[in-house]
Amino acid sequence: MRLLSLRPAWLCASAGLATVALCVPAHAQDRVAVEASAPEALAVTVYRDPNRGVGQPMNPNWPQGFAMISETRTVTLPPGESRIRFDGVAEGMVAVSAIVSGLPGGTIEKNRNADLLSPAALVNGMLGNRVTITRTDPATGASASDDAIVRTRADGGLVLQTRDGYEAVSCSGLPERLTFGGIPDGLSANPVFTIDTADESGGTYTVTLSYLAWGFDWEANYVATVDEGGDADDLRFDLTSWLTILNDNGQSFMGAELMAVAGTLNVVSDFRQLAAPPVAQPLQLTCYPFGSTAAGSPIPDYRDRQTIVVTGNRVERATMADMMMAPPPPPPPPPPPPVLAGEENLGDLKLYRVPVPVDVTAQGLKQVAFLREEGIEGALAYRATCFPIYSNFQPAPAQLVIETVNNEESGLGAALPSGQVTIFERGRGQELLVGQTSLRDFANGQDVELTLSSSNQVFTTCTSGADRSNEEWRTNWTTMSAELTNANPHPVTVRVNLGSPVQWEYRGIREQVQDGQRIAEVMVPANGTRLLEWEVRPPQPEGED
Repeated sequence: MRLLSLRPAWLCASAGLATVALCVPAHAQDRVAVEASAPEALAVTVYRDPNRGVGQPMNPNWPQGFAMISETRTVTLPPGESRIRFDGVAEGMVAVSAIVSGLPGGTIEKNRNADLLSPAALVNGMLGNRVTITRTDPATGASASDDAIVRTRADGGLVLQTRDGYEAVSCSGLPERLTFGGIPDGLSANPVFTIDTADESGGTYTVTLSYLAWGFDWEANYVATVDEGGDADDLRFDLTSWLTILNDNGQSFMGAELMAVAGTLNVVSDFRQLAAPPVAQPLQLTCYPFGSTAAGSPIPDYRDRQTIVVTGNRVERATMADMMMAPPPPPPPPPPPPVLAGEENLGDLKLYRVPVPVDVTAQGLKQVAFLREEGIEGALAYRATCFPIYSNFQPAPAQLVIETVNNEESGLGAALPSGQVTIFERGRGQELLVGQTSLRDFANGQDVELTLSSSNQVFTTCTSGADRSNEEWRTNWTTMSAELTNANPHPVTVRVNLGSPVQWEYRGIREQVQDGQRIAEVMVPANGTRLLEWEVRPPQPEGED
């Protein structure tokens, strides 16, 4: 009765114990297996890891982004119910997200196979069946084959029964291989997704399988090249940007329409847990240790030896006369025009579409250019920090940054997804590395900053007059000062970050809000010093001053 309780009541309510194994719908057993064709068209849309922060690079060994994969295939269905097998889906497939369109009878049931073809699964599936074992003598190269029967499972030593008795595989010291006459039912070399459907008349249909898959990610990579000798207030630089797509799945998507979506999605599902890809179990072989366990086995191990045969053909050398009579080689063809991914709107997100088919290879990276702009207008500026109730007492270097506006007037005007930026400067026939930084998502029209390095010419000393031992600092105004020094032979502009307007009130200084921070802009003369002074206090309750 315990067995009966494991099945739905409507399925086995009147079944006896002897017939419990047959307690499944008769039509489910009679469904004809149909193989869908290989994908005739593919589309792969990659989404970034929603938990990866700005400046955090992709993890090629553990990507936590995902992709929407759409496959177009052809199926030929017989009349009645059938089971369609989609071979070669992504191993990170989230099966619950799968949708199949184009079938006249819809979907009755969906399944994801759990048994992948592997040495262990192959041995377990052939338990009690015949195989062929072949041994090679490394001294003579002669091979001898014999029939055998698999007598154990693959979880701890493989034992075969031959005409000479029982023996363990890979314990004779000779190179051995097993040959199987076929693949047991239910095993596949690739992940398989199946659906059950019904079609009264039967026919050939073009269907589309769409699903989410775990194990993808992407990021933008930028290269900025600054022109030599530009004025600080009138800088020019070139910007080249690449989409770097990561596919950690064991399946390739050849000739796919590739898209990447920029922006942060509100993801509430754990795609990694939902995907739970099938695992190919390894084959475990255990041998009894011959001789002393301290000294090891005296029988040589030939399993890792390989015989390499090198062959070659004699190449006749061309005479000098033949070379002189030969026509000159044709000039190389001109390079093809660069392929750039186009930008599209996807709600509040940005979608980058590659205009040509792309091979998204298994466990590989793919880079596609999406932006190439020259002569972008910018300016050099310095960034310093002087937060409320903070003193550094020692001069701190300011950050040298390149500033520009992301619009067409400045030479840009495209959405810039977050990623890593490498900055070079042209000089005397070569390009020199001057900085690396991270870029957050920037929309069209926003101010953009690229941090170069810490300055060795401009410094800031920040001083606070707050007495933290007295609670009155929370209600009284506190004096702040910032001493800015410039060792350059020309004046510079320094933008001082004063803190968050949500957390502090300010008076006595002219400032503006940028990216949620209070910023004071100061012009520091050449080889000179400027002193800023102002007052701050935490926000007070309404009605109190």
